[in-house]
Amino acid sequence: MEAYKNAALAPAERARDLLERMTLREKTGQLTQRLYGFACYERRGGAVQLTEEFRREADYFGGIGALYGLYRADPWSKRDFDTGLEGVSAPKARNMVQRYLIERTRLGIPALMTTECPHGHQALNGYLLPVNLAAAASWSPALLEEAAKVCGRQLRDMGVDLALASALDILRDPRWGRSEECFGEDPCLVSAFAAAVVRGLRAGGVEVTAKHLCAQGETTGGVNASAARIGPRELREIHLPAVKACVEAGAASFMAAYNEIDGVYCHANPWLLRTLLREEYGFKGLVMSDGVAIDQLDAVTGDRVASGALALEAGVDLGLWDTAFGRLEEAVERGLVSRERVDEAAARVLELKFRRGLFDEPYIPEDDRWMGYTPTAYPQAARLTEESAVLLKNQDSLLPLDGKKPLHILLTGPNADDVYSQLGDYTPPIRPCRGVTVRLGIEQWAQAHESPVTVSYRPGCLRFGDAPDLLAEAEWGARDADVIIAVLGGTSSRFDGGTFQSNGALADQEAVSMDCGENVDAGRLSLPGGQLALLRRMKESGKPVITVIIAGRPYAMEEIRQWSDAIFYCFYPGLTGGEALAKILFGETNPSGRLPVSLPDHAGQLPVYYNYKDSYQGMRYCDSGRPQYSFGSGFGYGHVGWHLTEGPAASRLAVTFTVRNFAARAACAVPQLYLHRREGVATSRNRVLCGFDKVWLSPGEEKTVTIPIPQEALGQWDSQMEFVTPPGRIEWFLCDGGAALLEGEFAVGVAEKK
Repeated sequence: MEAYKNAALAPAERARDLLERMTLREKTGQLTQRLYGFACYERRGGAVQLTEEFRREADYFGGIGALYGLYRADPWSKRDFDTGLEGVSAPKARNMVQRYLIERTRLGIPALMTTECPHGHQALNGYLLPVNLAAAASWSPALLEEAAKVCGRQLRDMGVDLALASALDILRDPRWGRSEECFGEDPCLVSAFAAAVVRGLRAGGVEVTAKHLCAQGETTGGVNASAARIGPRELREIHLPAVKACVEAGAASFMAAYNEIDGVYCHANPWLLRTLLREEYGFKGLVMSDGVAIDQLDAVTGDRVASGALALEAGVDLGLWDTAFGRLEEAVERGLVSRERVDEAAARVLELKFRRGLFDEPYIPEDDRWMGYTPTAYPQAARLTEESAVLLKNQDSLLPLDGKKPLHILLTGPNADDVYSQLGDYTPPIRPCRGVTVRLGIEQWAQAHESPVTVSYRPGCLRFGDAPDLLAEAEWGARDADVIIAVLGGTSSRFDGGTFQSNGALADQEAVSMDCGENVDAGRLSLPGGQLALLRRMKESGKPVITVIIAGRPYAMEEIRQWSDAIFYCFYPGLTGGEALAKILFGETNPSGRLPVSLPDHAGQLPVYYNYKDSYQGMRYCDSGRPQYSFGSGFGYGHVGWHLTEGPAASRLAVTFTVRNFAARAACAVPQLYLHRREGVATSRNRVLCGFDKVWLSPGEEKTVTIPIPQEALGQWDSQMEFVTPPGRIEWFLCDGGAALLEGEFAVGVAEKK
């Protein structure tokens, strides 16, 4: 028996044996992921068949490295409940792909199955999570890990090998349309959530491709895929900690980013993909390209074959939709890249296939068990949603509402009754019965609790554009209302029309129907359409106004704050967003979210991230100061008291304190420990988050909490880019809700290299 067929041997040994038996073209085929998986099958009724395009590709290369998006469903893929894979047709199609590769090619090498999982599985009946900004607003990585584990189980049951998970992008400019894919603006918070999603998906049974590597969130002017004009210190302090966290959490793959860093494309950056990732961080897995990004290196090489060689030599192992990697055979013949580099990359692809057991058990059961992952059967996503809503204003304790007394609510705003506005980009079609809008959530809550609360719904305006008649109806409805709930914001929904680029990003909108999502970058950050006019008229009615923002990015808050008595900020909360919000509005659940990103008062303040450098005054203009709602802001109902037990010292790197709930309802504290180095070898940041916790307290309960200070938090990168721990004084601040509650200072001693 050939060694590669021997399941008793190690994956690396089996990969080496198989590699020796392969031709250069077959090896090249293992580095390709050119096909769009959703275009590799046709479904006619209940029957599924493979396309000629798939068969031709497999025959030419004697196999394929990976197949992307077999289950993907959305307007770009043109797959829906009539044309996509559902029920038993999904595993059947997957097995058909593997059976063709195993039975119809010389060596019978199965393919890796890769799929999008930026916030759940982008498939029909996929288990969906709130978007990353919402998940991070919970400040509970443990909750995300539990929810991601459910996603991983569904992916495993569908035979997926690699989940492409957004985890690495740091949100430094809210004009960027992909803001929703970030876990926030701070490297400590993002690293914790990035590691959590990797651990969760892996625990569910699927490997992870963490994306994007790296600094894509830096942007130039908030424009997608634009240059990151930063140096190595900013790169290491802000953008690389999440990469290291994902390596340590066991990511099997990283996806290179579209952008360039200081003039070098990430896909052509050997320092990034080899020196840093492999040599410094010790990563052993795959590097995958982003969609058609290798072909875009033609801007540097002017030659498609040379572009493939450049990316491969830099450290990319597996392409995605590009044509350049399909011509690596020619690149070798022209002497642009070595056979050894092709072998190195192909060995990594094959080793992962052996680790996944694809050669030993290539097929999965052809049943519909994967469809059982619903929000009801698996409430982990719903719990994450409940803890993601951020209460920013509650004037005169307007909230929570008393659902036991007669109360007439005017519900208005374009996001009050639209489930797709709650889901974000990279979202599959949803059956009407699966989502709970804010309108439905409030109505269901009132019915379930036999509440005398009544609701009148008046949209008030269009999301994009003016509608005087709708505004007049809302003004009329406000006359009889006791309280107004205005559900405003934007949408990343692709379901209202548009054309798409070859990488799936929006190319053009038939009418303005999105203001967030990939390639939907915004120069202004005001609420779109007539929403601010609606909010102002509601405030002028004299009735209390509760504003709920459902969004994928930060909006300018100055006017929203002015015309609201209470404000909730809800980054796209997912399928159960309306149910969660109803519970919070009526006090069944105490709001516990905190902002993972600062919200500008207006776009002219940008950038507004909290961790600016000491070398300048932190965006303090003559006509405006710092934003009202900064990173970490948010509060709940009731009062929590804080008391310091023991502060940090050079010999004890931790802060210990007690928190006590003085309210008559369960409450939550989100302690956040920040440091500021007063003396060192490089410019310090105003404050740097180094640790956090989330503490739930019963009425009257008191808990003692300790937040350790990681040794790395004391270090700096010196002028030679060596990481050192210089002597000096360090201030610490224990914060919650945007305010420092406890603070102090300690000193560290002799400089030492890490």
